[in-house]
Amino acid sequence: MSSRHPHFLLWFAGACALLLGATVPGTSHATMPPAVDGQPMPSLAPMLEKVTPAVVNISTTTHVQVRNPYFDDPVFRQFFGLPATPRERVEQSLGSGVIVDAAKGYILTNNHVVGGADDITVTLQGGHTYKATLVGTDPDTDVAVIRINAPNLHALPLADSSGLRVGDFVVAVGEPFGLSETVTSGIVSALGRSGLSKSGYQNFIQTDASINPGNSGGALVNLRGELVGINTMIFSPSGGNVGIGFAIPSNLAAEVMRQLIAHGKVARGTLGVQSQDITPRIAQLLGIAQDKGVVVTGVDAGSPAEQAGLQPGDVLTSLDDKPLRSVNDLRNAEGLLPVGSTVKLGVLHNGKVREVSATLRPEQLASIDGAKLDPRLAGVTFTDLDQNQRGQGMYGVAVGAVQPNSRAAAAGLQAGDVVIGVGNVRITGLRMLRELAGVRPRQLALVVADDDGTHYVIVQ
Repeated sequence: MSSRHPHFLLWFAGACALLLGATVPGTSHATMPPAVDGQPMPSLAPMLEKVTPAVVNISTTTHVQVRNPYFDDPVFRQFFGLPATPRERVEQSLGSGVIVDAAKGYILTNNHVVGGADDITVTLQGGHTYKATLVGTDPDTDVAVIRINAPNLHALPLADSSGLRVGDFVVAVGEPFGLSETVTSGIVSALGRSGLSKSGYQNFIQTDASINPGNSGGALVNLRGELVGINTMIFSPSGGNVGIGFAIPSNLAAEVMRQLIAHGKVARGTLGVQSQDITPRIAQLLGIAQDKGVVVTGVDAGSPAEQAGLQPGDVLTSLDDKPLRSVNDLRNAEGLLPVGSTVKLGVLHNGKVREVSATLRPEQLASIDGAKLDPRLAGVTFTDLDQNQRGQGMYGVAVGAVQPNSRAAAAGLQAGDVVIGVGNVRITGLRMLRELAGVRPRQLALVVADDDGTHYVIVQ
């Protein structure tokens, strides 16, 4: 912060003094530091002395198979005498994490920090390192939980993030670029940010506290030293911090953590509707004046939506009194609310607005054992795409699990891949995949989509 702005410095110092000085006297609260030039100066140091021991460094090692169209060709490999085992490269990454349960060693971090890693190492403030085990990850919210077995851990208490307001002071703690215990401060710039990408469920806290590479998974705390968010990403044209960072609210992270610890995965609710955004042309066809909202295009049998009386052609205008402007708003609400939540929907039906209630139920995905399709796919489980994936316009079938010693694993098929074709046949769902079960091609070529694009996986 530049010294050319003395008035702002005095205002900021006064604000911090009020916030820090308002605590009840006692050993568990921050106290004012010594005077400078006869005047007491505020400091975040007493609060940070309690926060930084709970923020850890996370380093990961991941073995990634190197795919090459020539090496995937069995004829090419046989001609040149190449081994059938795919080549590998080793990737290493750094991030941060927050201890939230000292007794059990649970650490909150980001999925993109530890997801898919073969080896996870946690370094505490004092320099001690421990091997961590992965409890579970949720790519849709970018939340992950890992666990270490270590004595005398310090944990951060979780604040109620629903009480945050734009303008609240916050502090980001993490290890950007591998630098330990880096602290930056700022304010809450905005709440409920979404639509930052086409994937996942989003309800971010926006802050101007500096967040840089390596901060991912670190803590965003209030001036009481309570966790209000998990730092996750930045918006930057250049790749560096420009004062627009995002954190996952602590309430959301806590709910995801609870499910990951209890079940190893997150169960999400659904209303059981298919829908699309209202465009001016659709509004004209429906004979309505508004061009914002969500039009129902289909209702699943026996779903909460059907029980609430929703029908194709209905327009959903609000959810719990908040406007629904797009399908993304509806998808976010379904994905972020706990299963069993009852929501109130504003519905425009035959020109009249009414309100209905519906309770979110777990989404049931059909699955099939790969061995029933082809012996070469033994050890693989395929499932239909979930509502989040379908909402992004994806098609195909998801790879739910792959046994490490299976043929498919040796060929490079991984859990989380999406199979969009078999040979030259496009696959849109499990039904099409089942229809190909009787066809046993000599060379089983799966067209797979993942984060790196599309490629062939040849299963021998």
